[in-house]
Amino acid sequence: VRSMDFILSGAAACGACLFTNPLEVVKTRMQLQGELKSPGSYQVYYRNVFHAFYTIGKVDGLAGLQKGLVPGLFYQFFMNGVRLGSYALFDSAGYIHTDGRVSAAKSTAAGAVAGVVGAVMGSPIYLVKTHLQSQSTSSIAVGHQYRHQGMLHALAVIHREHGVTGLWRGAGAAVPRVTVGSAAQLCTFSTSKEFVEDLQVFPAGSWLVALSAGLISSVVVVLAMTPFDVVSTRLYNQPVDGQGRGVLYRGFMDCFSKTLRKEGLMGLYKGIGASYFRLGPHTILSLLFWNELRKLRSLHS
Repeated sequence: VRSMDFILSGAAACGACLFTNPLEVVKTRMQLQGELKSPGSYQVYYRNVFHAFYTIGKVDGLAGLQKGLVPGLFYQFFMNGVRLGSYALFDSAGYIHTDGRVSAAKSTAAGAVAGVVGAVMGSPIYLVKTHLQSQSTSSIAVGHQYRHQGMLHALAVIHREHGVTGLWRGAGAAVPRVTVGSAAQLCTFSTSKEFVEDLQVFPAGSWLVALSAGLISSVVVVLAMTPFDVVSTRLYNQPVDGQGRGVLYRGFMDCFSKTLRKEGLMGLYKGIGASYFRLGPHTILSLLFWNELRKLRSLHS
C-alpha cells in the first residue's frame, strides 16, 4: 500500500510538469539574465514572462519551450514521490496532528525533512535540467552555455569529466531551496485548507477547496523561495574549472552576497513572475491530481 502512495504522488507531479515545464524554461532564463551585472548595464532579452514566452517560441521554436522536459519528469517523479510520499507516511502515522488538528510546527518540520531527502537524491537530474533549459540560440542566450545533447549525454559527460561528486555539484543550494519551499507549501496548504473548509464557501470535499488552498499557499511559497531558487539556478549553471570548482561562485552564501551586491534585492527576485505562474499551477495541479488519485484509490481498496 505504501509504495502506492509514492507512485501516486510521483504521477501527480509528472502530470503537472507537462503543463508547467515551459514556465520552468522561462524562469531559468530570467534568473540567469544579467547575471552579476548592475541593472541597466546589459541587454534585456526577456522583459517579462509573456515576452519571454514569445521570444523563446519565436527564436528557439515551440520545442524550445519544452527544453529539459525529460529530466523535468524524472525529477518530479523522484523528488515529489519521495517528498509527498514521506509526508503522507508522517500524516497517516499521526505525527503532524496535535489533538486532532494539524499542528503547524509539526507539519512544517515533516515537510522540510521530506523535501531535503528528495532534493539531495534528485540533484544530478536538476543540474542537467538547468543546463538544458538555459541552452539556446546564441542571439537570446543568457548564462553559461553547455552543449549537452540530452539528459543521458549530459549525465555521462559530467560523470566522465568530474566523477560522481561532479553530478552532485550545487546540491548544497538545493537543500535550503527545497526546505524553505516544501515547508512553506505543505504547511500553508494544510492550514489554508482548514481555513477554507471552516469558511464553508464550497461543499465539503470539493476540489475547489484544494484549489483555493493552493492559490493562497503559492503566494507565500514564491515570496519565501525565489531568492533561494535564483541562487540555486546560478550555482547549477555556472561554468566550472578543471577541478570541477565553480568559476563565478564558491558556494551558496558567496552567490547570495554577490548577487545582492551587484544586482540589488530585485536581482534575488528575478523570474518571480514565472515562478508564481509555474508554482501556482504546479502546486495546485499536483496537489489536485494527488487528492483525486488518492480518492480513487480509497474507492477501490
